[in-house]
Amino acid sequence: MAGRTRRPVTSYDVAKLAGVSQSAVSRAFTEGGKISPVMREKVREAAATLGYRPSFVARSLITRRSNLIGVVVPGLANPFYANLLDRLSLELNQMGYRVLLFSMHNDDDTDPILEDVLRHRVEALILVSTSLSSHFAEECQHNGLPVLLLNRKNDSKTVSSVTSDNRNGAAAIADFLIAAEHHNIAFMAGRESSSTSRDREEGFTQRLGQCGFPPPQRAVGLYTIEGAMAATRHLLTRKRRPDAIFCANDIMAIGALNVAVGELGLIAGKDISIVGFDDIAMAAWPIYNLTTYVQPISGMVSSAIAIVSSQLADVDAPAVQQVLPGKLVIRGSTRPVNRNSGQ
Repeated sequence: MAGRTRRPVTSYDVAKLAGVSQSAVSRAFTEGGKISPVMREKVREAAATLGYRPSFVARSLITRRSNLIGVVVPGLANPFYANLLDRLSLELNQMGYRVLLFSMHNDDDTDPILEDVLRHRVEALILVSTSLSSHFAEECQHNGLPVLLLNRKNDSKTVSSVTSDNRNGAAAIADFLIAAEHHNIAFMAGRESSSTSRDREEGFTQRLGQCGFPPPQRAVGLYTIEGAMAATRHLLTRKRRPDAIFCANDIMAIGALNVAVGELGLIAGKDISIVGFDDIAMAAWPIYNLTTYVQPISGMVSSAIAIVSSQLADVDAPAVQQVLPGKLVIRGSTRPVNRNSGQ
Protein backbone atom coordinates (compact mmCIF):
# COMPACT_ATOMS: atom_id res chain seq x y z
CA MET A 1 0.00 0.00 0.00
CA ALA A 2 1.17 3.54 -0.75
CA GLY A 3 2.82 5.28 2.19
CA ARG A 4 3.70 2.06 3.99
CA THR A 5 7.27 0.86 4.47
CA ARG A 6 7.94 -2.72 3.48
CA ARG A 7 9.01 -4.94 6.38
CA PRO A 8 12.51 -6.36 5.92
CA VAL A 9 12.66 -10.03 5.02
CA THR A 10 13.97 -12.10 7.92
CA SER A 11 15.50 -15.55 8.30
CA TYR A 12 12.16 -16.64 9.77
CA ASP A 13 10.45 -15.83 6.45
CA VAL A 14 13.06 -17.81 4.52
CA ALA A 15 12.77 -20.76 6.91
CA LYS A 16 8.98 -20.77 6.56
CA LEU A 17 9.09 -20.71 2.73
CA ALA A 18 11.82 -23.36 2.55
CA GLY A 19 10.19 -25.54 5.21
CA VAL A 20 13.32 -25.64 7.39
CA SER A 21 14.42 -24.31 10.77
CA GLN A 22 15.96 -20.86 11.28
CA SER A 23 19.22 -22.51 12.34
CA ALA A 24 19.30 -24.26 8.96
CA VAL A 25 19.02 -20.87 7.26
CA SER A 26 21.95 -19.62 9.33
CA ARG A 27 24.06 -22.67 8.45
CA ALA A 28 23.23 -22.25 4.75
CA PHE A 29 24.85 -18.81 4.75
CA THR A 30 27.78 -19.68 7.01
CA GLU A 31 31.00 -20.84 5.36
CA GLY A 32 31.66 -24.39 6.52
CA GLY A 33 28.17 -24.69 8.07
CA LYS A 34 26.96 -28.27 8.49
CA ILE A 35 24.10 -28.60 6.01
CA SER A 36 23.46 -30.89 3.04
CA PRO A 37 23.91 -29.50 -0.46
CA VAL A 38 20.24 -30.16 -1.23
CA MET A 39 19.00 -28.23 1.81
CA ARG A 40 21.50 -25.41 1.23
CA GLU A 41 20.19 -24.97 -2.32
CA LYS A 42 16.60 -25.08 -1.07
CA VAL A 43 17.31 -22.32 1.46
CA ARG A 44 19.13 -20.15 -1.04
CA GLU A 45 16.32 -20.48 -3.59
CA ALA A 46 13.81 -19.35 -0.95
CA ALA A 47 16.11 -16.45 0.00
CA ALA A 48 16.40 -15.38 -3.65
CA THR A 49 12.64 -15.51 -4.07
CA LEU A 50 12.08 -13.27 -1.07
CA GLY A 51 15.06 -10.99 -1.69
CA TYR A 52 16.65 -11.96 1.63
CA ARG A 53 20.17 -10.93 2.59
CA PRO A 54 21.80 -12.47 5.69
CA SER A 55 22.51 -10.11 8.57
CA PHE A 56 26.25 -9.58 8.85
CA VAL A 57 25.91 -8.39 12.46
CA ALA A 58 23.73 -11.33 13.47
CA ARG A 59 26.19 -13.77 11.92
CA SER A 60 29.08 -12.16 13.80
CA LEU A 61 27.23 -12.70 17.07
CA ILE A 62 27.01 -16.41 16.29
CA THR A 63 30.54 -16.93 14.96
CA ARG A 64 32.17 -14.34 17.26
CA ARG A 65 34.01 -13.12 14.16
CA SER A 66 33.14 -9.92 12.35
CA ASN A 67 36.05 -9.87 9.86
CA LEU A 68 35.99 -6.10 10.32
CA ILE A 69 39.06 -3.96 10.93
CA GLY A 70 38.29 -0.48 12.23
CA VAL A 71 40.33 2.30 10.61
CA VAL A 72 40.30 5.82 12.09
CA VAL A 73 41.34 8.66 9.76
CA PRO A 74 41.40 12.46 10.22
CA GLY A 75 39.12 13.02 7.23
CA LEU A 76 40.14 12.50 3.60
CA ALA A 77 40.84 16.07 2.48
CA ASN A 78 44.56 15.24 2.38
CA PRO A 79 45.17 12.87 -0.59
CA PHE A 80 47.89 11.12 1.43
CA TYR A 81 45.25 9.67 3.77
CA ALA A 82 43.05 8.60 0.86
CA ASN A 83 45.98 6.80 -0.76
CA LEU A 84 46.94 5.13 2.51
CA LEU A 85 43.35 4.03 3.11
CA ASP A 86 43.07 2.66 -0.42
CA ARG A 87 46.20 0.50 -0.01
CA LEU A 88 45.11 -0.60 3.46
CA SER A 89 41.63 -1.61 2.25
CA LEU A 90 43.04 -3.52 -0.72
CA GLU A 91 45.46 -5.61 1.36
CA LEU A 92 42.92 -6.28 4.11
CA ASN A 93 40.33 -7.34 1.51
CA GLN A 94 42.79 -9.84 0.10
CA MET A 95 43.03 -11.33 3.61
CA GLY A 96 39.25 -11.63 3.91
CA TYR A 97 38.73 -8.52 6.06
CA ARG A 98 36.62 -5.47 5.43
CA VAL A 99 37.36 -1.94 6.61
CA LEU A 100 34.97 -0.04 8.86
CA LEU A 101 35.87 3.64 8.63
CA PHE A 102 35.73 6.08 11.55
CA SER A 103 36.46 9.71 10.67
CA MET A 104 38.05 12.14 13.14
CA HIS A 105 37.97 15.54 11.48
CA ASN A 106 40.92 17.93 11.31
CA ASP A 107 43.43 15.75 13.15
CA ASP A 108 41.35 15.97 16.32
CA ASP A 109 43.30 15.04 19.43
CA THR A 110 40.35 13.30 21.03
CA ASP A 111 40.00 9.53 21.18
CA PRO A 112 37.53 7.69 18.98
CA ILE A 113 34.36 6.79 20.87
CA LEU A 114 35.24 3.41 22.35
CA GLU A 115 31.61 2.38 22.69
CA ASP A 116 31.16 3.03 18.96
CA VAL A 117 34.19 0.91 18.11
CA LEU A 118 33.17 -1.99 20.37
CA ARG A 119 29.54 -1.88 19.26
CA HIS A 120 30.60 -2.63 15.70
CA ARG A 121 32.61 -5.64 16.93
CA VAL A 122 35.79 -4.79 15.01
CA GLU A 123 38.60 -7.29 15.46
CA ALA A 124 41.40 -4.70 15.44
CA LEU A 125 41.77 -0.94 15.23
CA ILE A 126 44.23 1.01 13.04
CA LEU A 127 44.53 4.74 13.74
CA VAL A 128 45.91 6.65 10.75
CA SER A 129 47.60 9.92 11.75
CA THR A 130 45.33 10.14 14.78
CA SER A 131 46.40 10.61 18.39
CA LEU A 132 45.75 7.95 21.03
CA SER A 133 45.60 8.57 24.76
CA SER A 134 47.02 6.08 27.24
CA HIS A 135 43.51 5.69 28.68
CA PHE A 136 42.04 4.67 25.31
CA ALA A 137 44.91 2.24 24.69
CA GLU A 138 44.38 0.65 28.10
CA GLU A 139 40.63 0.32 27.48
CA CYS A 140 41.27 -1.37 24.14
CA GLN A 141 43.75 -3.77 25.73
CA HIS A 142 41.27 -4.53 28.52
CA ASN A 143 38.73 -5.48 25.85
CA GLY A 144 41.25 -7.58 23.92
CA LEU A 145 41.23 -5.22 20.94
CA PRO A 146 44.57 -4.95 19.07
CA VAL A 147 45.46 -1.33 18.28
CA LEU A 148 48.07 0.08 15.90
CA LEU A 149 49.09 3.65 15.10
CA LEU A 150 49.93 4.25 11.42
CA ASN A 151 51.86 7.40 10.43
CA ARG A 152 51.69 8.48 14.06
CA LYS A 153 53.20 7.24 17.32
CA ASN A 154 53.00 7.94 21.03
CA ASP A 155 55.34 7.48 23.97
CA SER A 156 53.82 4.18 25.12
CA LYS A 157 55.85 1.07 24.40
CA THR A 158 52.69 -1.05 24.79
CA VAL A 159 51.09 0.34 21.61
CA SER A 160 52.33 -0.73 18.17
CA SER A 161 53.12 1.90 15.56
CA VAL A 162 54.43 2.18 12.01
CA THR A 163 55.90 5.43 10.71
CA SER A 164 58.32 6.57 8.07
CA ASP A 165 61.69 7.89 9.24
CA ASN A 166 60.50 11.43 9.93
CA ARG A 167 63.65 12.59 11.73
CA ASN A 168 66.18 11.37 9.19
CA GLY A 169 63.94 12.47 6.32
CA ALA A 170 63.82 15.98 7.72
CA ALA A 171 67.60 15.90 8.29
CA ALA A 172 68.10 14.98 4.62
CA ILE A 173 65.98 17.99 3.63
CA ALA A 174 68.13 20.24 5.85
CA ASP A 175 71.29 18.87 4.20
CA PHE A 176 69.83 19.53 0.76
CA LEU A 177 68.81 23.12 1.51
CA ILE A 178 72.21 23.88 3.01
CA ALA A 179 73.92 22.40 -0.05
CA ALA A 180 71.72 24.64 -2.21
CA GLU A 181 73.24 27.62 -0.33
CA HIS A 182 70.17 28.76 1.56
CA HIS A 183 70.87 30.93 4.59
CA ASN A 184 67.47 32.03 5.88
CA ILE A 185 65.44 28.86 6.32
CA ALA A 186 61.93 28.41 7.74
CA PHE A 187 59.90 25.43 8.94
CA MET A 188 56.12 25.16 8.67
CA ALA A 189 54.65 22.87 11.35
CA GLY A 190 51.40 20.94 11.07
CA ARG A 191 49.62 20.66 14.40
CA GLU A 192 51.49 21.17 17.65
CA SER A 193 50.14 17.86 19.02
CA SER A 194 51.19 15.82 15.97
CA SER A 195 54.08 13.45 16.62
CA THR A 196 54.95 13.41 12.91
CA SER A 197 55.22 17.20 12.75
CA ARG A 198 57.27 17.29 15.96
CA ASP A 199 59.67 14.60 14.74
CA ARG A 200 60.16 16.34 11.40
CA GLU A 201 60.78 19.67 13.08
CA GLU A 202 63.22 18.20 15.59
CA GLY A 203 65.16 16.30 12.91
CA PHE A 204 65.31 19.40 10.72
CA THR A 205 66.28 21.83 13.48
CA GLN A 206 68.87 19.48 14.94
CA ARG A 207 70.63 18.99 11.60
CA LEU A 208 70.66 22.74 10.93
CA GLY A 209 72.24 23.26 14.34
CA GLN A 210 74.86 20.58 13.68
CA CYS A 211 75.81 22.50 10.53
CA GLY A 212 76.13 25.81 12.39
CA PHE A 213 72.74 27.27 11.44
CA PRO A 214 70.35 28.94 13.89
CA PRO A 215 66.89 27.42 14.52
CA PRO A 216 64.63 28.01 11.50
CA GLN A 217 61.96 30.65 11.44
CA ARG A 218 58.68 29.00 12.27
CA ALA A 219 54.99 29.11 11.36
CA VAL A 220 52.07 26.72 11.86
CA GLY A 221 50.00 25.67 8.84
CA LEU A 222 47.66 23.20 10.60
CA TYR A 223 48.18 20.60 7.83
CA THR A 224 45.76 22.47 5.52
CA ILE A 225 46.14 24.52 2.35
CA GLU A 226 44.28 27.46 3.91
CA GLY A 227 46.36 27.36 7.08
CA ALA A 228 49.56 27.09 5.06
CA MET A 229 48.65 30.04 2.86
CA ALA A 230 48.07 32.23 5.92
CA ALA A 231 51.33 31.02 7.47
CA THR A 232 53.25 31.68 4.25
CA ARG A 233 51.93 35.24 4.01
CA HIS A 234 53.13 35.76 7.56
CA LEU A 235 56.61 34.39 6.78
CA LEU A 236 57.11 36.13 3.43
CA THR A 237 56.01 39.57 4.57
CA ARG A 238 58.58 39.67 7.36
CA LYS A 239 61.53 42.02 7.07
CA ARG A 240 63.84 39.01 7.21
CA ARG A 241 62.11 36.93 4.55
CA PRO A 242 63.02 33.22 4.31
CA ASP A 243 64.68 31.99 1.14
CA ALA A 244 63.54 28.40 1.81
CA ILE A 245 60.53 26.83 3.55
CA PHE A 246 60.29 23.19 4.60
CA CYS A 247 56.62 22.29 5.12
CA ALA A 248 55.70 19.29 7.27
CA ASN A 249 53.48 17.86 4.52
CA ASP A 250 52.83 18.29 0.80
CA ILE A 251 49.40 19.89 1.19
CA MET A 252 50.98 22.76 3.15
CA ALA A 253 53.81 23.02 0.61
CA ILE A 254 51.23 23.40 -2.17
CA GLY A 255 49.56 26.16 -0.14
CA ALA A 256 52.94 27.83 0.31
CA LEU A 257 53.56 27.71 -3.45
CA ASN A 258 50.14 29.27 -4.09
CA VAL A 259 51.15 32.31 -2.05
CA ALA A 260 54.83 32.56 -3.00
CA VAL A 261 54.28 32.14 -6.73
CA GLY A 262 50.61 32.96 -7.30
CA GLU A 263 50.27 35.96 -4.98
CA LEU A 264 53.76 37.38 -4.53
CA GLY A 265 55.17 36.57 -7.98
CA LEU A 266 58.28 34.79 -6.68
CA ILE A 267 59.95 32.16 -8.84
CA ALA A 268 60.08 28.77 -7.10
CA GLY A 269 63.52 27.26 -7.46
CA LYS A 270 65.13 30.67 -7.88
CA ASP A 271 63.75 33.30 -5.50
CA ILE A 272 62.61 30.73 -2.97
CA SER A 273 62.77 26.98 -2.38
CA ILE A 274 59.75 25.11 -1.02
CA VAL A 275 59.89 21.48 0.14
CA GLY A 276 57.13 19.13 1.26
CA PHE A 277 56.85 15.70 2.85
CA ASP A 278 54.72 12.70 1.64
CA ASP A 279 54.96 12.76 -2.20
CA ILE A 280 51.23 12.82 -2.93
CA ALA A 281 50.31 12.53 -6.63
CA MET A 282 49.85 16.31 -7.01
CA ALA A 283 53.45 16.90 -5.94
CA ALA A 284 54.64 15.68 -9.35
CA TRP A 285 52.18 17.82 -11.33
CA PRO A 286 54.13 20.30 -13.50
CA ILE A 287 52.28 23.26 -11.97
CA TYR A 288 53.76 22.38 -8.55
CA ASN A 289 56.84 20.27 -9.44
CA LEU A 290 57.38 19.89 -5.70
CA THR A 291 60.56 18.66 -4.08
CA THR A 292 59.45 16.32 -1.30
CA TYR A 293 60.34 13.38 0.89
CA VAL A 294 58.61 10.15 -0.18
CA GLN A 295 56.78 8.20 2.51
CA PRO A 296 56.95 4.45 1.65
CA ILE A 297 53.19 3.82 1.74
CA SER A 298 53.34 0.23 0.46
CA GLY A 299 55.93 -0.75 3.05
CA MET A 300 54.10 1.05 5.83
CA VAL A 301 50.82 -0.70 5.02
CA SER A 302 52.46 -4.12 4.70
CA SER A 303 54.21 -3.66 8.04
CA ALA A 304 50.99 -2.49 9.71
CA ILE A 305 49.05 -5.51 8.46
CA ALA A 306 51.81 -7.93 9.50
CA ILE A 307 51.81 -6.49 13.04
CA VAL A 308 48.01 -6.55 13.33
CA SER A 309 47.92 -10.12 12.00
CA SER A 310 50.39 -11.27 14.64
CA GLN A 311 48.32 -9.58 17.35
CA LEU A 312 45.11 -11.19 16.09
CA ALA A 313 46.82 -14.59 16.16
CA ASP A 314 48.31 -14.05 19.63
CA VAL A 315 46.81 -11.61 22.12
CA ASP A 316 50.11 -11.64 24.01
CA ALA A 317 52.21 -10.68 20.99
CA PRO A 318 54.57 -7.83 21.96
CA ALA A 319 53.98 -4.31 20.70
CA VAL A 320 56.20 -3.22 17.81
CA GLN A 321 57.38 0.29 16.94
CA GLN A 322 58.57 0.19 13.34
CA VAL A 323 60.28 3.02 11.43
CA LEU A 324 60.73 2.73 7.65
CA PRO A 325 63.10 4.79 5.49
CA GLY A 326 61.87 6.99 2.65
CA LYS A 327 63.75 9.05 0.07
CA LEU A 328 64.14 12.65 -1.05
CA VAL A 329 62.82 13.43 -4.53
CA ILE A 330 64.22 16.67 -5.98
CA ARG A 331 62.03 18.63 -8.39
CA GLY A 332 61.80 22.21 -9.64
CA SER A 333 60.32 23.91 -6.55
CA THR A 334 63.82 24.13 -5.06
CA ARG A 335 67.09 25.73 -6.04
CA PRO A 336 69.56 23.19 -7.46
CA VAL A 337 72.52 22.16 -5.36
CA ASN A 338 75.78 24.00 -6.02
CA ARG A 339 78.13 21.12 -6.79
CA ASN A 340 81.08 23.33 -5.92
CA SER A 341 79.79 24.13 -2.43
CA GLY A 342 81.64 21.24 -0.84
CA GLN A 343 78.43 19.69 0.49
